[in-house]
Amino acid sequence: ISEAETLASNLKDYIGGIKLGMEFFNSFGPEGVKTIKKLNIPIFLDLKLHDIPITVYKTVKSLLDLEPAIINVHASGGKEMMMAASRALKESNNVKTKIIAVTVLTSLDNNDLKEIGFDEKSDTLVVKLANLVKESGLDGIVCSAKEISLVRKSIGDDFILVVPGIRPHKDKLNDQKRVMTPKEAISLGADLLVIGRPITNAENQIKATKEILNQIK
Repeated sequence: ISEAETLASNLKDYIGGIKLGMEFFNSFGPEGVKTIKKLNIPIFLDLKLHDIPITVYKTVKSLLDLEPAIINVHASGGKEMMMAASRALKESNNVKTKIIAVTVLTSLDNNDLKEIGFDEKSDTLVVKLANLVKESGLDGIVCSAKEISLVRKSIGDDFILVVPGIRPHKDKLNDQKRVMTPKEAISLGADLLVIGRPITNAENQIKATKEILNQIK
């Protein structure tokens, strides 16, 4: 927890927020989120909820007490599940939190999707899921940079696009398969970039962050 707190504290003046994922939440729970929240930095609670509608509804209701900037669910959980998440937000007094849905993980390519049982290619599937997310009343999606233009063309600008798989240098992919540089993604219409290991694994994390900001300018 101290490592996460130090990272968030050091970078808060250079970033739009910090993503707390399943590893963090499973280790430190709601109290860990509250610890980071004390730093007055927006929190993207990246738990990728995917369950039956009533379970997602109750979970979102509980998570809203933490007042994160963003909560996400999996679009593949279906329209009823996403509408349950949206209903939980509408029934709360929380007016700050946005709920978005993951479309296709950036670690998957067309071969992976075929193995899972999807007939569509990744770009087609992302656009289809994005429209379902919009119909369900959520605020936006998580998609790879490769689909930004297609989603904008299909849905328009009034929809949050959170884009992971961002790599300042394309030769350092790690386990990501659909990637793009920060500047390219911003130019196509990304609203928020999720950048993890290029910063967290850097020897000098502030320097690495500043270099990414310079790329975007």
